[in-house]
Amino acid sequence: MRKQEKILMTLAIMFAFSFALPFTANAMHIMEGYLPVGHVIAWSLISLPFLIAGYMSIKKTVAKDRKAITLLAMSGAFVFVLSSLKIPSVTGSCSHMTGTGLAAILFRPSAVSILGIIVLIFQALLLAHGGFTTLGANTFSMAIAGPFVSFIVYKICKKTKVNDNVSIFLAAFIGDLLTYVVTAFQLAFAYPMKDGGVMASAGKFLLVFAPTQVPLAIIEGMLTVIIVIGLKTYAQPELKEIGFIEGGNN
Repeated sequence: MRKQEKILMTLAIMFAFSFALPFTANAMHIMEGYLPVGHVIAWSLISLPFLIAGYMSIKKTVAKDRKAITLLAMSGAFVFVLSSLKIPSVTGSCSHMTGTGLAAILFRPSAVSILGIIVLIFQALLLAHGGFTTLGANTFSMAIAGPFVSFIVYKICKKTKVNDNVSIFLAAFIGDLLTYVVTAFQLAFAYPMKDGGVMASAGKFLLVFAPTQVPLAIIEGMLTVIIVIGLKTYAQPELKEIGFIEGGNN
């Protein structure tokens, strides 16, 4: 095993150890039992095609390069750790980072749906964070919508010759915020206000999230840039193999 691979493996193990930390998890995944049955079924069905595409994407990536499993595991652990950290909100709610922007720009957004649903299942089982009835809705907001926006933002920035670190920051930052916009509308569709309907309800939820989520999104963007800089330093061959930097197979 090369020195770079040992360093990368050490980083992955350090992230994996974070699974054992006793987080208090009341952060804003939609909690168990909160959505009406029709919404539970609808969001699950909407998420299903993306999960199938994600499985095929990961299967294809691993078939091309078995070493990609290490990067996948580290990306998944990054999502788990960041999305498990509870940050109290001044409004009495809680917020958290998502961590999905990193995996989205490394492996494309389809793959993140699988990483995200695995994280959400672990959090529901071990941390009472989110739930199984809301798994489809939480998967769509955090593991599908957010990552797709992160990927699109990153690609647009690359095509317009934006600095790479700025591109990564914007991708993670905007993807994080979009997750909470989607969550707000999911809640609003389930519980529209009598006066004002869905839009008024969504605005209310967004106001609850905004005071803590905007600074958290900035922090997530900065952390994602730092992680990618580290990977470019110590795992350049692996990044080439998955096609993230020039010279790979993709």
